[in-house]
Amino acid sequence: MFQLWLLIFTTVKNNFPILLILLLVVFGACRKESFTNSKEARLNIGNDSLRFDTVFTSAGSITEYFLIKNENKQKINISNLQLMGGTASAFKMNVDGSQGTQFSNIELAANDSMYVFVRVNVNPTAANQPFLIRDSIKLEWNGNTSFKQLEAYGQNAHYIRSTILQGNNNWTNDKPYVILGGMIVDTNAVLTIQKGTRVHLNADAPFIVDGTLVVNGTKTDSVVFRSNRLDDPYRDYPGSWPGIYFRGSSINNQLTYTYIKNAYQGIIVEQPASNSNPKLTLNNCVLDNIYDIGLFAVNSSVTANNCLITNCGNNIALLYGGSYIFNHCTVASFSNSFVQHKTPALIASNFVKQNNIVYTSTLSAVFTNSIIWGDEGLVENEVIVQKEGAAAANLTLTNVLFRAKNDPSNTTFNNVLRNTNPQFDSIDVVRRYYDFRLKTGSPAINKGVVTSLTTDFNGLPRVGLPDLGAYEKQ
Repeated sequence: MFQLWLLIFTTVKNNFPILLILLLVVFGACRKESFTNSKEARLNIGNDSLRFDTVFTSAGSITEYFLIKNENKQKINISNLQLMGGTASAFKMNVDGSQGTQFSNIELAANDSMYVFVRVNVNPTAANQPFLIRDSIKLEWNGNTSFKQLEAYGQNAHYIRSTILQGNNNWTNDKPYVILGGMIVDTNAVLTIQKGTRVHLNADAPFIVDGTLVVNGTKTDSVVFRSNRLDDPYRDYPGSWPGIYFRGSSINNQLTYTYIKNAYQGIIVEQPASNSNPKLTLNNCVLDNIYDIGLFAVNSSVTANNCLITNCGNNIALLYGGSYIFNHCTVASFSNSFVQHKTPALIASNFVKQNNIVYTSTLSAVFTNSIIWGDEGLVENEVIVQKEGAAAANLTLTNVLFRAKNDPSNTTFNNVLRNTNPQFDSIDVVRRYYDFRLKTGSPAINKGVVTSLTTDFNGLPRVGLPDLGAYEKQ
């Protein structure tokens, strides 16, 4: 027995280096194949979105994929891989040859990767089909959560993503235009939008004009700017897209029969025009259900005829001076479940303040044959004029019906109607239904002065002394 033990000891002793190497190799292999539970362990899924850029003209499907990479030195257990829309999703997920909406406890070896295939089915002619079909895939491991966003085009439309337009461009009403990530009409470029065109903008998509925008809507075929969300209740939410922004170099902009709805700020126009024309002319336009400011002008020039600027956080803000003319406009706000009327309908000033420094510029704003009104409650004065420094600040109200507990300062009044309900045809804040035409017997009927605007918002004739506001009572 002693001899046998001695033999084993001698054998081990003589081969100890070899055994030690073998043990280290085995131990290293086991360590490499073990799982890491560290929250610091990362999985790489590339960028955060998987986009399907095919525009379908008829029902069809397309498949894309992404990789999940384990760049760690140990295995990772993916505890959950889940298609968030479940079985109702337009997207289908395939992992390692198996289709499903949720997979659990997937082992991913060190320095290895796995494919996740995603297919989307699209029928662009389906009723209420959104412009963008969205879902996401959730990935969970070691207490971490990550999402892969899925996005596909749902309708047959012109999709414009983060684009700068140059030269002359003409948009027609053959298909809707869907703006994603924003768009710029470049300096010296011209974009003309023909009647009946629909422009839908994503939440991240400001419509910026450095050149010229001409919109040729008509009474029967208006042009509409609104959110790309068409599903209830999002289709009616204010603040759903940023707005239209006319920047410093922009000139000769004309919008006719144009509806701007549900934006955060409807129109922003800054700095004077570089020629003698108004920087922006609005004819028979509607700015409605705007979360912040309907028309926001900063030291610029705007002419508005037969326009409705309604149900905005602040309907009109004219700051840091400028030159503005409003003829036969209805400016009105009524609190509802979406927008609370708590800011005056019209604010005008000859200054701005930046870093505690006041900058001033001459203000001239003229309103003729117009209505400026808001529901009683949080706002006592619907017209406010603010002045700083020596620069002039002049607001002129000629044949205007307005509501204010106190007359605005720096204002000239010509034949105005104060605090007299205009008696709009129908105001239902619960159903958010608003008809700003005048009822029979409205005090605004025949209270205007004759101007060159011989037809109203609907193209109907103005006869004799015109009515105040955008509509003529027939």
